[in-house]
Formats: sequence, structure tokens, C-alpha cells
Amino acid sequence: MSRGPVLTRRRMLRVLAGGGVAVTAAGGAGAIQAQGLEVTRHTRSLPGLRSPLRVAFLTDLHYGLYVGGGQVRRWVDATLDARPDVILLGGDLLDLRVHATPQPLLRELARLSAPLGVYSVWGNHDYGSFGQYASRYYGPVRPDWPGRQAQVQRDLAAAGVTTLRNQGVPLRDDVHLGGVDDLWNGTPDVQAALAGAGQRATILLSHNPDVLAGLPVPAGLVLSGHTHGGQVRLPVVGALMVPSAFGQRYAMGWVQGAYATPAYVSRGLGTSGLPLRNLCLPEVAVLTLNPAD
Repeated sequence: MSRGPVLTRRRMLRVLAGGGVAVTAAGGAGAIQAQGLEVTRHTRSLPGLRSPLRVAFLTDLHYGLYVGGGQVRRWVDATLDARPDVILLGGDLLDLRVHATPQPLLRELARLSAPLGVYSVWGNHDYGSFGQYASRYYGPVRPDWPGRQAQVQRDLAAAGVTTLRNQGVPLRDDVHLGGVDDLWNGTPDVQAALAGAGQRATILLSHNPDVLAGLPVPAGLVLSGHTHGGQVRLPVVGALMVPSAFGQRYAMGWVQGAYATPAYVSRGLGTSGLPLRNLCLPEVAVLTLNPAD
């Protein structure tokens, strides 16, 4: 599968100039919007549920490059205010140089608390931060990147965040949560993540929504991020660029995958390429899931 365009600073600048919004960005409106926050609320039925479930979904924090601990603190506060039953993190937690440490991020994530726990998956920028691949920002490839990944996973666990990598857990007797590895840099296995669900309702957490097109089995609900909603959007035109092999198909909001599987693609919280957004505010999504009729 083609990865689609990668969002780089140079590409973003070229697209912005070509789209005629460079003046807006230069005036600071895009930077101001990148500092905003919208808590979106959604109600959806989920087959197999026996009682309601409130899910808070945060994704694409991108701590390190443009995001510091103070901004994460605002996102954590908004999440706690929603009083969710479970908190899910959709990957790209990190955007760090390979020798940097995420201690301020870990301190803020440790404040997250929900009766059914806090869970996360890996995203492509997490792998860059581990040193799996080289870039001008991350630095050179680190041969010991799997060890760094394992250490960050342990650090997250100490902060109360369980990382799911092609694994599933029963949240309650009536609901199973599965999480898959990153599509671009990992080895996602949907069947392994949903194995053992039985008759429970199923939620699948995948950083990249492109898994939707090739789902080997249906899921009750898929939650993804990665696209940032395009990050820069124009009236009528929509997103100028979406890092997806399917263009605008999975850019943001409610979409549908194979087997008519419903999915929600969040706009995410941080930024990539440039620290700006346009008509695409950072988002914490709160989903109230109800038993199906």
C-alpha cells in the first residue's frame, strides 16, 4: 500500500503558498488556531454493549517539536473534566530527538485517570522518536531503537498508560478493546488485537485509519488519528493535504471501512510540518457509546 504524502515543513510551505493562505499563516491566525482546543461529543450505538460506555479519545499529541508540557496539561484537564469511563490515546505521543526524554509528557499523562484504565498504541512519529528511521529533526538511525521503544513503554506503564501492540483486553464483561501497531513503521495485526473478543462489543484502536480499507474482520468501532484532519483546511476545498493513500476518504470525522465498519478519525491535538492549523482545531473526542436497539 502506498503511504501517501508525508507532511514535511517544505511540503506544507509549498502547499500553503499555492493555496493562497500564506498571508493567514504569516499573520499568526494559523498558529493561534493550533493552540486552540475543541471537545467534540458524539453519541453512537455499539452492538454487544449492555450498558453505556463513555470514551475519551486523544491522539497525535506530538510532544517535543512544537508541544510542551503546558499544552499537554490543558488537554489532560479537558479530558478529566469529561469524566470518561476509559481513556484512549491514538499514537504519535512523541515528536522527540532520539536522545531527548519525555519526562514532562509522562508527568502529565500520569494525571489521566479513568475507572477502566488508560490505553495507547504507537504511531509513525513515535517510531521516529525511538530512532527507527533517520530525519533531520530526529537524528540518525539508532541501532538500539527497540530498546528505546521498550523503555518508553515501561515509562508509560509506570505513568498508568498501557500500550497495546497487536493485543486486546476486556474492558468489561461486555466490551473488548484491541490495539494495533503502526501501519507505516510497525506490523499491525487486527486479528490478533481482536482475538478472544467472543460476543463482546469491540473497539479497535489504530493510529492510521488506512487500516480500514483492508480490515480482515469487522469491528464494532475503530478509532484513529494520524491525518490531523489535514491540519490546514479551506472552505469548500477541504484539506490541502492528507497523509493517506486514500486522499480525503479518511481525513476526519465519521467514516466507514470494510464490512461497513464505523470509524471515527480525530483531528488530533498536536501539529506536524508547521505549528499551525486552519479551520481544523485540535480535538479531544468524547464518545458516549450505547447498547444497540
